[in-house]
Amino acid sequence: MSFDSINRREFMALTAGVTSALGLGQSPSTQIARDNWDPQRPLIQTGRALMVQPILMYQVAERKPAASWKSWGGVQSDEAADKEATSIARELSTLSAKADFPVRVLPVAKVKSPAQVAKVHEGDYDAAIVYAASGSGDLLRACFAPKKDKDTIIFVRQRSGPAYYWYEALSTKYLLTDKADSRQNSRLDHGGLHVDDVVVDDYDELLWRLRALYGLKNFLGTRIVALGGPWGKYSPEAPQVARDKFGLEIIDVSYDDIAARLQAARQDGDLAARAEQWTDAYLSLPHTTLETDKEFVVNTFLLYTIFRDLMREHNAPAFTIRACMGTIMPMAHTTACLVLSLINDEGLMAFCESDFVIIPAGILLHYVSGRPVFLHNSTFPHGRIVTCAHCTAPRRLDGTRYEPARILTHYESDYGAAPKVEMPVGQQVTFIDPEYSSGRWLGFTGIVRSNPFYDICRSQQDVEIQGDWKRLLDEVRDSHWMMAYGDHLQPLSYAARKLGIQWTDLTQA
Repeated sequence: MSFDSINRREFMALTAGVTSALGLGQSPSTQIARDNWDPQRPLIQTGRALMVQPILMYQVAERKPAASWKSWGGVQSDEAADKEATSIARELSTLSAKADFPVRVLPVAKVKSPAQVAKVHEGDYDAAIVYAASGSGDLLRACFAPKKDKDTIIFVRQRSGPAYYWYEALSTKYLLTDKADSRQNSRLDHGGLHVDDVVVDDYDELLWRLRALYGLKNFLGTRIVALGGPWGKYSPEAPQVARDKFGLEIIDVSYDDIAARLQAARQDGDLAARAEQWTDAYLSLPHTTLETDKEFVVNTFLLYTIFRDLMREHNAPAFTIRACMGTIMPMAHTTACLVLSLINDEGLMAFCESDFVIIPAGILLHYVSGRPVFLHNSTFPHGRIVTCAHCTAPRRLDGTRYEPARILTHYESDYGAAPKVEMPVGQQVTFIDPEYSSGRWLGFTGIVRSNPFYDICRSQQDVEIQGDWKRLLDEVRDSHWMMAYGDHLQPLSYAARKLGIQWTDLTQA
């Protein structure tokens, strides 16, 4: 199997194998042997599997002479429920095989009373899927996940199987609408059941909701190493907001021992030899051009081992660095730019500037998209176009292939190694643009139109905004944005409401 031709299903199978082999499936461990850097390894999957509990609720209707004795719906006997539970298990097995994220589906629980449901809720799961075939409103409410940080999706049938009574009976008596203020929702309380939590027939609609819940589960409480400490661009309270609102565990690591670690790395003959080998392997990737001193790239791999050691020591899947445009350079004899790109290309998360206004959005986008994400500067929008630029772009933005890249110096210092990544013209991307730490995030999509070479940060794209681009004129903040390949607005909006984030979708506008 060639690396260039690997398809998505093969990629996910390989990822699962690598994840299992490295012990990454159950906790966000990041340990990889120093001598095992491999650009062809599938993305490391740090996220824990989403545990799903399907619940089939129904009632047994008893025939009465000359009277209305049954409600709507085709599941009103134990025999019909057995048949329906078998169908549900089969459908969810197909769904989990289709998912490109880890999901574990528990056996279908058949319930006819709140007491039976209570027993089900004693189990461990992240989300309940309630197949509301028949039964009372009290039974329906009893099926909702009782823990406020757990989630419930209601699935009803119109055409996909036996019709469900609750396809007709669901209403705002049981469901919240957008008229309700969701800003009080939080990581500890995702809010009441919402009309967006209902799916009719369509398993693709169910799949993206599960993708959102998987992203939400793994985003909350993420451990992230902050070398040089955290801050927030134009928002000094951002690190504390990230801790309080999202439960992020920010591990403040000083620069005190970095110089000593780097000195030891340079004196380690075996490691220095491997850094040379890794450099040759990286520069041998298709469509990779070196336009800076090769020694900067060798030093990049030495710095990479230090950053990865810090992540391993603190059991953190994410890393960020402050003072990356100064403090690290004389220590490392290179810049951090290409290091962060390499870590993202492995499937972990690495961000420059330690800006906790944008880092939470990047972590959520990473888990929702299942792909590396790109933290970049925004520019003034004009004629639907914005330019997105930074010196740390990942190359495996679709999760598999390496995009073409020129390895140049970091722009502002004209020093070190930084990738100029060329994204395909016509590629759709998703953006998140937080309004500082106010709890309001903008989401929108765009289309890459060109990869210019302005006198700005090296990886740069002119992107055409899809939707009401003029609304961005009122949102100009000289801020950082996050970008990922593809359209992820639906699951992001779904997850944002559960967190109490005020989500503004410019694309729909």
